[in-house]
Amino acid sequence: MRRTTLDMLECPHCRSDKALEVTVNDQTEAGDIVEGALRCPACDAVYPISNSVPRFVAADEDYCGNFGFQWQHWKDIQIDRLSGHTLSEDRFFQDSRWSRDWLKGKIILDAGCGAGRFTDVAACHGATIMACDLSEAIDACREVTADHGDRVECLQASILDLPFRKGVFDAVYCMGVIQHTPDPGKVMSSLPAYLKPGGRLAYNFYEEGLWRRLQIVKYALRLITPRLPIGWTLNLSRWMVRLLFPLTAALAPIRKIRLLNHFMPISGVHYPALTREQQYTWTLLDTFDWYAPRYELRQHHQEVRALLEAQGLEQVDSQPGLAWGMAPDR
Repeated sequence: MRRTTLDMLECPHCRSDKALEVTVNDQTEAGDIVEGALRCPACDAVYPISNSVPRFVAADEDYCGNFGFQWQHWKDIQIDRLSGHTLSEDRFFQDSRWSRDWLKGKIILDAGCGAGRFTDVAACHGATIMACDLSEAIDACREVTADHGDRVECLQASILDLPFRKGVFDAVYCMGVIQHTPDPGKVMSSLPAYLKPGGRLAYNFYEEGLWRRLQIVKYALRLITPRLPIGWTLNLSRWMVRLLFPLTAALAPIRKIRLLNHFMPISGVHYPALTREQQYTWTLLDTFDWYAPRYELRQHHQEVRALLEAQGLEQVDSQPGLAWGMAPDR
C-alpha cells in the first residue's frame, strides 16, 4: 500500500475525520507498506495490511466467497493484455461512455473490481485506480495489475461501507457487481458521495425483463445452487458446459437460430476474437458465475435513473442494464 493513499482513507466503522495511524512490519525499498496495520485513533478499530493490501472486512462479512474462488481460478481470461483480445476494453468504454483520452490522469474508484478486468483497462489508459473488492479476488487483482505500479491500489473492502473520504474521485464505476449485492439500491445510492464536483458515474447491472422469464432452467437450478458447496457448483457447471458447449458454439454463428442459446442452462460465450479454448473457458467462468452467487437481484433502469436523480446527480441517463450521471460542478 502506498503511503499517499492514506490521505484518501477514513475509518469505515466510525467515519472519524482523524487520520488512520500506521504500523509497518514490512515495506518495500520505496516505502510502500507490505505488511502492517491501520488503526483508527477515534474508535480503536484495527485493519490489517497483508500482501500490500489493506483489509477493511471481517471474515463473516464476505457473502461472496465464490467470487474469490472464481477469480483466483480464472484470473487471466478477461484481462485483455494477458489474453490477446480487446473485449474488456470495448465493454468498458461502451458501458461507461467515457473516452480514452479523458481517463488519463484521473483518479478513479473501481467498486467491486473482481480480478481487475476493468481496473487493468483504465490503468492502461493512464488513470490511477483505487480497486476495491469484498472477496479475496482482490489478491488476483493485485497480481494481474502489478505491472501498472503506482497507478493501481488494491483494497479489500465492502462497497456498502468503503473506507474513503467523500468527494475524492474524478469518476466511479461499478460494473458486473450491483446485482450480486444484498442491497443494490443502497449500493447505487451511496457511491455518488465519493465523486468530486463534476465527477462521472457509470453503472451496469442485470435488467429485469423478458430474458429472465425465458431462462427457466437457469432459475430453477438457482433455487439450489447458491446453497451448494462451491466445488459441487463448479462440477455441475463443468458437466453442463462439457455437454452443451458444442451445441451453443454450433448455433452461435446462425442468425435467429442462435436465439435458442438464451434458453440454455449455460452462458455460451462465442466472441470471434477468442480462440475455441478461450470461448470454452469463458463459458465455464460465466456459467459458474450464474449459479454460485448468493444474490442475483435485477433492476429496472428507469428506477435506477430516478434513484440517481434523487441523489442530486446531473445529466442522468439510463438504458436497459446501464446508468450514468455526473456530480454537480459546484
